[in-house]
Amino acid sequence: MVDKTLLARQFIEAIPHAQELGMRLTELGEGSAEIVMPYDEKLIGDPETGVIHGGAVSALMDTCCGAAVMCHPSGPGGTATIDLRIDYMRAATPGQRILTRATCHHMTRNVAFVRATAMDEDEANPVATAVGAFTVESKF
Repeated sequence: MVDKTLLARQFIEAIPHAQELGMRLTELGEGSAEIVMPYDEKLIGDPETGVIHGGAVSALMDTCCGAAVMCHPSGPGGTATIDLRIDYMRAATPGQRILTRATCHHMTRNVAFVRATAMDEDEANPVATAVGAFTVESKF
């Protein structure tokens, strides 16, 4: 029996952009994932405000969504993003980490559907939300 959680963790932790952005997988469940990205000056998009670039936030959300798909009980051996819509609600607070939680809420034979939320320390006031569709590939 293959431990999908272990394989998903190893896969996410081996992604070069995840390493470069400092992403750390903090939780994996059956169809859910949580990844944190620490504040880092190299990720600043606006030097005047110190706000993290939206591209770093989108990479974090995409990676977290993929991890949630890989850990779903009916999950695939691998996955790729088909579509990811991100709604940015506010700038992340400079100096604070960004945490993303994703849940794979529905899976068909070919497509997995995921929802995610990114937040800084003010978890009641999200930085961004996302909905996405991911491929469902062959099993492990």
